[in-house]
Amino acid sequence: MAARVFLSRSVHLLSKGKTFPTLDPRTGEVIAHIAEGDAEDINRAVAAARKAFDEGPWPRMTAYERSKILLRLADLIEKHNDQIATLETWDTGKPYAQAAKIEVPMVVRLLRYYAGWADKIHGMTIPADGPYHVQTLHEPIGVAGQIIPWNFPLLMFSWKIGPALACGNTIVLKTAEQTPLSALYVANLLQEAGLPEGVLNIISGFGATAGASLCSHMDVDKLAFTGSTETGKTILELAAKSNLKPVTLELGGKSPFIVCEDADIDTAVEQAHFALFFNQGQCCCAGSRTYVHEKVYDEFLEKAKARALKRVVGDPFKSGTEQGPQIDSKQFDKIMKYIRSGVDSGATLETGGEQFGKKGYYIKPTVFSNVKDDMLIAQDEIFGPVQSILKFKDLDEVVRRANSSRYGLAAGVFSQNIDTANTLARALRVGTVWINCFDTFDAAIPFGGYKMSGQGREKGEYGLRNYLQVKAVVTPLKNPAWL
Repeated sequence: MAARVFLSRSVHLLSKGKTFPTLDPRTGEVIAHIAEGDAEDINRAVAAARKAFDEGPWPRMTAYERSKILLRLADLIEKHNDQIATLETWDTGKPYAQAAKIEVPMVVRLLRYYAGWADKIHGMTIPADGPYHVQTLHEPIGVAGQIIPWNFPLLMFSWKIGPALACGNTIVLKTAEQTPLSALYVANLLQEAGLPEGVLNIISGFGATAGASLCSHMDVDKLAFTGSTETGKTILELAAKSNLKPVTLELGGKSPFIVCEDADIDTAVEQAHFALFFNQGQCCCAGSRTYVHEKVYDEFLEKAKARALKRVVGDPFKSGTEQGPQIDSKQFDKIMKYIRSGVDSGATLETGGEQFGKKGYYIKPTVFSNVKDDMLIAQDEIFGPVQSILKFKDLDEVVRRANSSRYGLAAGVFSQNIDTANTLARALRVGTVWINCFDTFDAAIPFGGYKMSGQGREKGEYGLRNYLQVKAVVTPLKNPAWL
């Protein structure tokens, strides 16, 4: 079957009629053929967004009216929860229960959160040295170009469009070529919610064509990207070479998960398992370097291995499934290459390390022990179900080793000592530290990384700053009663 791409409020097949397949990770079979956008389509989409911003009602309507449209969209997504979750599972391979009970509700919550912010965005009145009235205006930045990844397609869609729309911007958004379906479905709901023509324009296509054209476009005022660090570098370069547009990046990670000697081991084992294997290990903030104190290392390792062996791998639509397939053959092959590297470099393969079943892109939950910091499995972002367990002696050592990574997205700390937790929380050079928990997300909690894990923050009040310009307005005062 052929899918269509929704541009603005109208339904259009893209200009050249080319299509590409989106695949079912359970089988590798084609789900649908999606219209493929290219540079010409990006030009059309940017022109629509520019016209909507410069001439249309969206930035000119009251913030309260924008808020109501976002609330209507949230209501519609909530109403269509099961259909959207089905598409998300079909396209990504993630468990249906995860999509239906966690991710789609998180999308709804985030849109309602930013709907609430729409009419609370304002500047300041600032005292100056002299008879002047000084105010700042917080203005929408203009046309935002946004590129979302394949691991959490709809959730990242909401992280991008929520704050941008609340601030009064217009958008051109490119979906990941692996997972275009849920965003296209929700685009239709945006029409029903009453979003004006040209405000949100969605293109499905490839990074080298549609993505590069969007990043290089001279009429795009801002870029936001979630994906790999290498692609993030390219996007920064394209933005700089074009019109020096500002860029928000949420990139890769190699997050340390630190288990101290006083930790509740059973809780730490379960949380470390969740931190790594959630979403088939395809998570930028996955706790993929599990540092365990030498005094509890052996106990932790045996329990972590046992938990991995109990993990239910299978059809993501079946009740009770914890882990579905990897996204595609390319990612499957990449993960298997890292597993072979771990074995070849001397780490101990405790369990897993091979394909699950004979069809689709399934990999058995894999646990390595005796991992050293110089091994590729301890340095590179694998983006798969591969847990690396390392041993440490004291806090100074683990801080130094944890911070030695080129990444700095997140970290987990497990200790029953508040002083230990506070010491580690301040010493770790990462954007988020979870203490005795992991992957705890909320619409109000900012998320982003240090170092090569990106720049800027998404979600919360901080996420609004990405889509606003600050303008200072200075007016002389005659005979002011006060200053």
